Amino acid sequence: MTPASTQSPKSFDIEALIQSLAGIEIITEPTQVSKLSQDYHTFSPILTKKLAGKVADVVVRPENKQEVLKVAAAAAKHRVPITVRGAGTGNYGQCVPLYGGVVLDMTHLRQIIWVKPAVARLEAGVKLETLNKNARETGWEMRMVPSTYRTATIGGFIAGGSGGIGSINYGLLSDKGNITALEVVTLEEQPQVIELRGEDVQKVNHAWGLNGIITEVEIPLAPAYPWAELVVIFNDFMTTVKFGKALAYADGIIKKEIGIFAASIPQYFNALKDYIPENSHAALLIVAETSLESLKGLVEEYGGKITYTKPARDTGKGFSLGEHTWNHTTLHARSADSSLTYLQSVFPSENNLRLIEHMYNYFGSEVMMHLEVIRFKGIVSTPGLQLIKFSNEERLNEIIRYHEEHGVFIANPHSYYIEEGWKRAVEPKHLQFKQKVDPFGLMNPGKSKMLVTGNEE
Repeated sequence: MTPASTQSPKSFDIEALIQSLAGIEIITEPTQVSKLSQDYHTFSPILTKKLAGKVADVVVRPENKQEVLKVAAAAAKHRVPITVRGAGTGNYGQCVPLYGGVVLDMTHLRQIIWVKPAVARLEAGVKLETLNKNARETGWEMRMVPSTYRTATIGGFIAGGSGGIGSINYGLLSDKGNITALEVVTLEEQPQVIELRGEDVQKVNHAWGLNGIITEVEIPLAPAYPWAELVVIFNDFMTTVKFGKALAYADGIIKKEIGIFAASIPQYFNALKDYIPENSHAALLIVAETSLESLKGLVEEYGGKITYTKPARDTGKGFSLGEHTWNHTTLHARSADSSLTYLQSVFPSENNLRLIEHMYNYFGSEVMMHLEVIRFKGIVSTPGLQLIKFSNEERLNEIIRYHEEHGVFIANPHSYYIEEGWKRAVEPKHLQFKQKVDPFGLMNPGKSKMLVTGNEE
């Protein structure tokens, strides 16, 4: 395989590619191309600096699978790198092209092919909110969605996401059974359409568009409940954490979201200021209305106070608590203070509370504690998306190193290498699959250390 690092904007003929794609929408206007070459990597001051000026030569926006096949064939023939893009809501620079070429905008492939009881099949550009609205008409909904569900596409979520609202019940996308099938197009002069089912979907799941162009997705659905949204406040942070874990283990209480926030964070939630007094720690919850009575008992047990409730009938009205959780927390905070950044941390399941308390006390207001309570491989886990008062890169690396030395896994959002994110290592079978689907090393080149160096690091 040609190493991705050998690609450069001058090593291909972009005009020849454009001429071979007559009839397909091609965007060349510089402002639009620049906009569609970006994502939310700007949450990181490190990536903002490293990815400055990285733009595609053109954006190609196919309308259907046949046009995707035509683009893939042309890119392979002319050896033009391709970076696949959904809505661009990722945070690692996944859809920022390092070596120019084509950004392949998949947002016009937006057909819901079918929705059946407990399962749906759809094209890669379908928005998650659109699928949910459609599925809920039949009594079902997506198992999990990121906080960007209003704009994110299903293909982008599979390629660049990991979990979200709903992960308290169903874990992460990588948990067995959360993706039924993926259809991908290979980047060859005669592209193939490959259907991956069962465990084979992991060859493409969260692979940042390195291993084929996702064109269709088949996913299992969850029963749709009437969901209520609640804010619960506490006087003590660790009590808030213990409440969140107790709720997670209360299997009889049907829930969809448990977000835990230290008192320093709600100041950035403008819509919630009336419900979270200063110096109060908060849990943002989405719970089935049928479970509210039991939830109130648990809140009382931990000394909390419910200050806000939105009934299910008001879903879609006003603000959404889901859009204050996961990385929307970071978005709200940075809207008020653009110097803030964040970490993505996974605290070990053993000695969990003690370690969380240590980090909370050790860093104080420099690292503001935000936890999401989920199930991962069947175990209740508390990944963190802590807000950080950024001073310089050296200090940020010290904070990361301190966490890692104490057994906290960091999915580093300040690196564009896939191996420094959730996929700490690229499995050999995935590399073999890449050789098959991308023989010229044209897909999102430069995003894997192994493919740049040819060796594991």
